[in-house]
Amino acid sequence: MTVSEEKQCTAFEGSKLVAQGNQGEAREALKKYRALHPEASILVFDDQTGEDFDLEGSPVSGYASGLASEPASEAKPARAGRPKLGVVAREITLLPRHWEWLETQPGGASVALRKLVEAARKQQAPEDRARQATEAAYRFLSVMSAHVPNFEDIARALFRRDWPQFDRSTQSLPLDVREHLRRLALPAQSTLARPEPPDSAEH
Repeated sequence: MTVSEEKQCTAFEGSKLVAQGNQGEAREALKKYRALHPEASILVFDDQTGEDFDLEGSPVSGYASGLASEPASEAKPARAGRPKLGVVAREITLLPRHWEWLETQPGGASVALRKLVEAARKQQAPEDRARQATEAAYRFLSVMSAHVPNFEDIARALFRRDWPQFDRSTQSLPLDVREHLRRLALPAQSTLARPEPPDSAEH
């Protein structure tokens, strides 16, 4: 994995943001910070997933220097012929009518399935990004702010995508935590609010 492909992350000491950037940038910033604050308790979060992880304990070489890749002495020689396209064979289960339809498609069942998956991915991409952003924001919120009195209000507004209420509820959070939480949720804010679930007591 190259430096440009490293995950983007954000580090906090308590509610204070102390480092941000890709893994290499954040690691260097934390080294400088720890030189001044050796006893600091640091939490580092993956900006894509919202999960906390051990940045300082993992070597840079495992990502940036390619040590996790296959050693050159054991690398397999390239073979002549048609290059592999990363196709993975796995078992799937369909009804007979589904197989019958797939087998009539140009290119056969595999080509037809790949086209269907790609079309679905494109159609669902905005909703998938919104869901991932919502989940990332919630993971971060759960670690950093599960103790705050209005945690449930914030979480409810987040999952309902009630952004005015989300903004109001998060006003009580420390500035750095609030701004990062809103940044994580931002990809979901172009989507419509979700309707209220029906009250089971009414049925």
